[in-house]
Amino acid sequence: MTWVTGAEGSAYGVRNLPYGVFRSGGGDPRVGVRIGEFVLDLGAAEAAGLVLAAGALGRSTLNAFLALGRPQWTAVRQRVTELLTDPAHRPAVEPLLVPLAEAELLLPFEVADYVDFYSSEHHAGNVGQIFRPGQPPLLPNWKHLPIGYHGRAGTVVVSGTPVVRPTGQRATPDGPVCGPSVRLDIEAEVGFVVGVPSVLGEPVGVADFADHVFGVVLVNDWSARDIQAWEYQPLGPFLGKSFATSVSAWVTPLDALADAFVPAPEQDPPVAEYLRDVPHVGLDLRLAVEWNGERVSEPPFATMYWTPAQQLAHLTVNGASLRTGDLYASGTVSGPRRDQVGSFLELTWGGAEPVTVGGAERTFLADGDTVTVTATAPGPDGTTIALGEVTGTIRPAR
Repeated sequence: MTWVTGAEGSAYGVRNLPYGVFRSGGGDPRVGVRIGEFVLDLGAAEAAGLVLAAGALGRSTLNAFLALGRPQWTAVRQRVTELLTDPAHRPAVEPLLVPLAEAELLLPFEVADYVDFYSSEHHAGNVGQIFRPGQPPLLPNWKHLPIGYHGRAGTVVVSGTPVVRPTGQRATPDGPVCGPSVRLDIEAEVGFVVGVPSVLGEPVGVADFADHVFGVVLVNDWSARDIQAWEYQPLGPFLGKSFATSVSAWVTPLDALADAFVPAPEQDPPVAEYLRDVPHVGLDLRLAVEWNGERVSEPPFATMYWTPAQQLAHLTVNGASLRTGDLYASGTVSGPRRDQVGSFLELTWGGAEPVTVGGAERTFLADGDTVTVTATAPGPDGTTIALGEVTGTIRPAR
C-alpha cells in the first residue's frame, strides 16, 4: 500500500509508476513519476540522495535515464516503490510531490528515430477492402513480415499539442489540387520507447526485446487520407503522415505491464526464423477512442498479428542500429468489429457510412474536433493499470 493520499486503488497507483518530464512553478524541466494525482519530482529526489541514477533524473528528457539499461531501470523502480510505500520515508518524500494540476507535462523523451508499423490484420484487411474492392484484402507479403515505414521524428508531439490541419496535394475529378486536407483521420496505436542502443550492423533478436525497450506510450498517428491516397504509390506514406504524431506524456515501463502479456494470435504461414518469438506473446491493452468526448470505439491490442518483439527484430534485421529515444509504433489497432476499429476511415467505411457524434452525422475530422485515446491493462492481484492518454484538437490550416 502507498501512503500517498488518494493513490491507493488508483489506476496510477504504486503498481504503475509511469515516467514523464514536467515543470512547475517556473522551474526547469525534470523527470517525474506519476502516483495518483501527484508527480514525484525525481530530479529533486536524486539531488537529495533519495534515489541513485547517475544524475539522469534532473535532466530535461528521459533519454539519459533510458540509456542506463534494465538493471538500473529496475533498481530505480524498486527504490521509488519503497519511497512511496514505507511510511518512514514520508517526511522526506512528501514535500517532493507536485499536484498533477500544477505540473506542465512535456514531451518525455527526445525522439531519435520514428518507425510506424502496420501490424493489425483486421485493420489491414479493412483498408484493403475499402481501397481495393473485389481484390484480396491483404497483399501477398503481409503475413511474411511486419510492414512499416520511417516517419518524421521532428513532428512527434506530446499529448495536448494542437494539430494544424495539413495542406498538400490531393486528387479530384478535375486533376490534382493543393490545399487543406478534407479527409483528416486518426490512427490509435501503441508505441514502444527504446532505451539501450544497438551496434550498427548487428541485428537485435526477438529474445532481446526487454533488454532494449524501456516502456510503452499511446500514439495517435494523425493521417490525411486524401493526401496519402494521392502520394503513397509507389513509395508509401509521406506528407499524409509526417505533419504530426501525438504521444502520451507518460511512459509506462515494461515492468508495470508484467501481468498484461498474453498469447498472441497464431501466425499462418510460419514466419521466418528471425521472427519466431518464444513465447509468442502480445499485450492485453484495451484502448478507447473518444471523439469530442463521445466514445466511438474500443480497439483491443491483444488481437495484433505482429508482436512488439517481432517488430523490433524486423526493423533491425538488416543491421539498422537502435538509438536511445527511438520510437516505433504498432500501426492502427483494430479488432474484428466495427466498434473496435482504430481509425475513422474504418469506422465510417471510407466516409460512405457516417456515424453520429454529438447529434450530427460525421465522417472525418472537422476543425475544432478533439480526439482522445486512452488504454488500460491488467495489473498484479486484479488491479488495473492506466496508460497515459493521448489527446489532440484540430486547428485550421495555415
